[in-house]
Amino acid sequence: MIQERVEHILETEVRPFLATHGGDVELVEVDDENIVKVRLTGACGGCPLAQMTLTGMVEKVIKSQIPEIKRIEAI
Repeated sequence: MIQERVEHILETEVRPFLATHGGDVELVEVDDENIVKVRLTGACGGCPLAQMTLTGMVEKVIKSQIPEIKRIEAI
């Protein structure tokens, strides 16, 4: 259930933003401890600001709507 909610947020809020910069994000998994693992792709995959994007945008948006998520990790 949480994984579906995360995927919906990525699809409707995160991906459109990243696409404007030539990037994308792939949901890898939501583990049993509510840690979300994602892979930044496209321009975001090799960007030196990828960690800032991950914490400043992706994590903020997801955790604001699903507070039980503990953290977001890029793999």
